[in-house]
Amino acid sequence: MARLNLVLLLAVLASALYLVRTQYESRRLYVELEKATAEARKIEMDNERLQVEKRAQATPLKVEKLAKERLQMRTVTPAITQYVTYKDAPATAASAPEGAKP
Repeated sequence: MARLNLVLLLAVLASALYLVRTQYESRRLYVELEKATAEARKIEMDNERLQVEKRAQATPLKVEKLAKERLQMRTVTPAITQYVTYKDAPATAASAPEGAKP
C-alpha cells in the first residue's frame, strides 16, 4: 500500500510539474505572438506612410520641378526640336496608295 501511495504521489508531482511547464510555455508563446502582431501592425503603418510619401513625390508638378532644377531640363518647343530622317526610310502611310494598309 505504501508503494502504491509513493507511485501515485510521484505521478501527481510529475503531472503538476508538467502542467506548470506547459502553462509557462503557453504564456511565453502568447507574449511572442503579441510582440509579432504589434511589429506587423507597425510595419503595416510604415508601409502605408511610405506609400503616401511615394504618391506625394510622384506628382507631375513635383517631377517637372525636379527635372528643371536638378537635371537642367526644359520644356520641348518646336524651336529646339530636331527631327531625324533616314535616307532609306520605308514608305509611310501618306505615300502609300489609297486603300492600302500601312
